[in-house]
Amino acid sequence: MRFLKWFLIVLVVLVALFFFVGKPYMLKQTKKKSPEKTITYSKDNLELSVTYSSPFKKGRVIFGELVPYDAVWRTGANEPTTFSTKTDVKIIDKDLPAGTYSLWTRPQREYWTVMFNKEVPEWGVTFLSGGAETSRNPSKDIIQVQVPAEKLSAPQESFTIDFEDGEQLYLRLFWDDTRIKVPINP
Repeated sequence: MRFLKWFLIVLVVLVALFFFVGKPYMLKQTKKKSPEKTITYSKDNLELSVTYSSPFKKGRVIFGELVPYDAVWRTGANEPTTFSTKTDVKIIDKDLPAGTYSLWTRPQREYWTVMFNKEVPEWGVTFLSGGAETSRNPSKDIIQVQVPAEKLSAPQESFTIDFEDGEQLYLRLFWDDTRIKVPINP
């Protein structure tokens, strides 16, 4: 009985150390290699923001190798990328209510599927899979759209998300030699 009591105390201390020391340390270390970025867009009544972690190419082949084709990607590094809108918008022709969503993608050579999910999991991948499987719950997807993949003329070293505003507002994602543009309409 005494052994069990000490075992439980040691277990509680180890779990507390992980959550209060180990986990914050891991987050800090991963953010050094893939810095967190936030981009915003504000015009007329539209207020959008995206928060993501930006990994680097470092000589690797990204799409098709590091990020496999036809597999769901958390779209960045570390925590899942989040997309926030203060007003209802349309992604292509699908309604996306005001709110904050996790943004997931399924890259293909010719097109990508982009998913807006109402859950924002803490990390984005499962630890037991070694990061190979996402923690996205597909039943919580609000919308899914497909957009064409474009080849860039020169490789982009760091994963980048931004807004392009012209005749059409786009959410752009690009890295390595690939770019996608997701149309956003008020």
